Amino acid sequence: MIHLTENAIKKIRQVVEREKNVRGLRLGVRGGGCDGLTYAIQFEAEPGSRDNIFEYGGENGGVKVFVDPKSLTYLDEMTVDYQETLMQQGFQVQNPKAKHSCSCGTSFSV
Repeated sequence: MIHLTENAIKKIRQVVEREKNVRGLRLGVRGGGCDGLTYAIQFEAEPGSRDNIFEYGGENGGVKVFVDPKSLTYLDEMTVDYQETLMQQGFQVQNPKAKHSCSCGTSFSV
């Protein structure tokens, strides 16, 4: 299970309502970065045929998150938040499976 904060749900909902071809947020993992693995976060029109689909926020304003089976191994139990500050805005992740992460927070190792 992947956890979303209320701020993350709100931001995903805003993008899905605004963009015609967006149905949810894809979370994934790719090789690369300073620690070996990099988070991949992007909005997508449809889930893949093998994706795990998670729904959050209830029936009337629910949002969907798509995660491929291989990435779920690394992302299970993580928390996704969305923050907007004067210096930056974007999704932030807290991954209990990450043993080490780089200072920018986009790369990790398990």
